[in-house]
Amino acid sequence: MRHSTQCVLGIAVAALTLAAAAQAPIAYPAKGQSAQKQHKDEGECFAWARKTTGVDPATAANVPQETGPATGGGERARGAARGALGGAAIGAIAGDTGKGAGVGAVVGTMRGGREARQNQAARNQQAQAGSQQALSAYYRAYGSCMSGRGYTVS
Repeated sequence: MRHSTQCVLGIAVAALTLAAAAQAPIAYPAKGQSAQKQHKDEGECFAWARKTTGVDPATAANVPQETGPATGGGERARGAARGALGGAAIGAIAGDTGKGAGVGAVVGTMRGGREARQNQAARNQQAQAGSQQALSAYYRAYGSCMSGRGYTVS
């Protein structure tokens, strides 16, 4: 189960990264600009877009993802506490409060772990979405600059 979740997350991140690369605009010389002129204009427009938006596409495209065990949010501890309370109540009815609390704590810890993994995936998704928005702003600025210099941008 855990391996399949990591595979799905990996595929989703790869797809989003490829989508970001696919959104980069391409400029075509519309007024007979030479290759040297286009290269110079592209460099200046890349620099202008980076300065204007504050986005460096080299770093914005490589958003670090949280990997490994999802820890640190307290979900497991809270789950264990809730499970122990519920288990103790059920155990009291069955005649063994301690055993019920123990089983409840284990089940609660597992549920808390699932919540931790879900929260980690949500944080990764949110970071990726923020990166996409930043890259989109950068590419719009670059496209505007190149259009202003007489290139067709698509």
